[in-house]
Amino acid sequence: QVQLVESGGGLVQAGGSLRLSCTASGRIFSRHIMGWYRQAPGKQRELVAAISSGGSINYVDSVKGRFTISRDSAENTVYLQMNSLKPEDTAVYYCNLESIVTMMGYWGKGTLVTVSS
Repeated sequence: QVQLVESGGGLVQAGGSLRLSCTASGRIFSRHIMGWYRQAPGKQRELVAAISSGGSINYVDSVKGRFTISRDSAENTVYLQMNSLKPEDTAVYYCNLESIVTMMGYWGKGTLVTVSS
């Protein structure tokens, strides 16, 4: 099994920055995708950004140019640097790991990001 632990959420004013971290532990195959999803109240969970073990990166259009995803493969950690935050970025942010080998997905418990106007 794989465990994901997130940290770094909090309250920030619009225009501010936060960095989220997610560390994976357990049986992690080398080929996988790690990403961040978010779910705002009353809305569906959406993919924010993802990075593959091969280095491919994807962002949802609404965060391009403001958010940066990166990873430390040696530490099985993925980061989400969030700049120029907007009130509409307020959500619970979830870390996700998808194994390309086993086709199984894992979720963290989530961390709340609140952006005040």
